[in-house]
Amino acid sequence: HVQLVESGGGSVQAGGSLRLSCAASELRFCMGWFRQAPGKEREGVAVIVTNSGYTMYKESVRVRGGFTIAQGASKNSVLLQMNGLKPEDTAMFYCALDPVGGSRCMAGLHGEVEFPYWGQGTQVTVS
Repeated sequence: HVQLVESGGGSVQAGGSLRLSCAASELRFCMGWFRQAPGKEREGVAVIVTNSGYTMYKESVRVRGGFTIAQGASKNSVLLQMNGLKPEDTAMFYCALDPVGGSRCMAGLHGEVEFPYWGQGTQVTVS
């Protein structure tokens, strides 16, 4: 059973930055970040293909700017650098992982498939 552990959440003022980290117990094909704001459905933020480093962002996140997904020190870890945070970015952020690969990485980002492995989440609050 794959385990995911997130860290790095917290409370910041608008305009501030946070870096989220996620470590997986095993290396699998695709890792990503998702968020769920109060009263809203969970949505994808960004995903990364672990063997190539190829990244994909939800269009709204890409347009917004300020969010960067990257591999951590090892291929089974992923970071989310968030700059210029806004109150509307307040959400629980989750790391997730998919072992299958292929088109599922992008499909998971857009909510078309559900990744099977999830972390417990880390809260980001922007005031």
